[in-house]
Amino acid sequence: MRKTLPKGHKKLIRAWAFYDWANSVYSLVISSAVFPIFYGALTVIKDDQGNVINDTVAFMGFQFNNDALISYVTALAFIVIALMSPFLSGIADYLGNKKSFMKSFNYLGALGCIGLYWFSLEFLWFGLLSYFFGLVGFWGSIVFYNSYLPDIAFKDQQDKASSLGFSLGYIGSIFLLIICLIMILNYETFGFASESVPTRWSFVLTGIWWIGFSQYTYSILPSSNKSTIQGKNYLFNGFRELKLVFRKIRMDPFMEKYLTAFFIYSMAVQTIMLIATYFGVEEIKWGNTDSTTGLITSILLIQLVAIAGAYFAARLSRKIGNLNVLIIINIIWVTVCVYAYFIHTPVQFYIAAFFVGLVMGAIQSISRSTYSKYIPNDEKDTTSFFSFFDVTEKIGLVIGMSFYGISAQLTGSVRYSIFFLIIFFIIGLILLFQLRNKHRIFKN
Repeated sequence: MRKTLPKGHKKLIRAWAFYDWANSVYSLVISSAVFPIFYGALTVIKDDQGNVINDTVAFMGFQFNNDALISYVTALAFIVIALMSPFLSGIADYLGNKKSFMKSFNYLGALGCIGLYWFSLEFLWFGLLSYFFGLVGFWGSIVFYNSYLPDIAFKDQQDKASSLGFSLGYIGSIFLLIICLIMILNYETFGFASESVPTRWSFVLTGIWWIGFSQYTYSILPSSNKSTIQGKNYLFNGFRELKLVFRKIRMDPFMEKYLTAFFIYSMAVQTIMLIATYFGVEEIKWGNTDSTTGLITSILLIQLVAIAGAYFAARLSRKIGNLNVLIIINIIWVTVCVYAYFIHTPVQFYIAAFFVGLVMGAIQSISRSTYSKYIPNDEKDTTSFFSFFDVTEKIGLVIGMSFYGISAQLTGSVRYSIFFLIIFFIIGLILLFQLRNKHRIFKN
């Protein structure tokens, strides 16, 4: 039996962070790059000038705007995750087996990716179901992955560990995306009949990559600490733990205020991450530039810049504090959103992509590690605490994607949803300023 490594051990932290290398291919290939372009090619008809002629999809007897349909499925998946993750994380803490839950969601999500190979308009229900399972699997596993952070790293290590995870994720996902891109753009060389075939195989490769590389993480991570709550009824004990965590959060005005701020600005951040490529497909006039190449280029730019952004944010937080860094990042996000409303050309899109990358990894990394520091040092049932963090994020995503879907359905354009994103960032900023003024700033 492999010896359990002590908290703070570098190998343990690296093994935990390596799960980002394994699972981030889902975020890039499925959420951000290949699948959105593939979905757009199936559901959007354009003229020779690149103007959209038709973007409606028939599903279950109704006509949907294509963006609205995918946003509704996404929102439904996050509703399921938000309802399920507190329940499961409470049980996982009680039983001390959150690694098993993390694996289960991992494999569910990977199989969902593989199922996208058969995505088609003729069997749209199966494709959307696979997309749904991919989302549930990815975000469900993240609940348990995030909850390991205070278990494997001390507070003065958590910013760096969180940043390492996101950096590894960006690097690993870029490798797979490049492989997929080479296959798609040179499909004839590889013996494929069309671009569609290697595109579908990229979904299969994503699932295999995710399962394969996660095995290193599982071989090192401990199962988890078993809850001190006694009793045989796991279901009720799981809810009891959540109730206790909720009371602890309410008793700490700083944690409560921070979660509220995170809920608001995360609505905008996560929505942007999910809709950026769909925005590029429909709102940018690519002209003579191949839209697929242009979109992939912008996504690669985001990933590369995000590595530097996450690293720089971790270093800056040690000098000026986490909350000050989050305030700066949110101000940049507001500026990016205002700029994005007016963009129409590929060059403008690339500029926006650069700044999105700069703050995307930074805000995710610092948000996660800041919350981890608020958890009491003597707290063992960290999964339940992180379930609140993740539920906050998921409910925000449901609201954000709903605004996006309704806007697309009513106006036929995703551009107007940017107004809602700006409002979310501004409210989040106000709350962060209030929290900072209470002098609860982390400096490491």
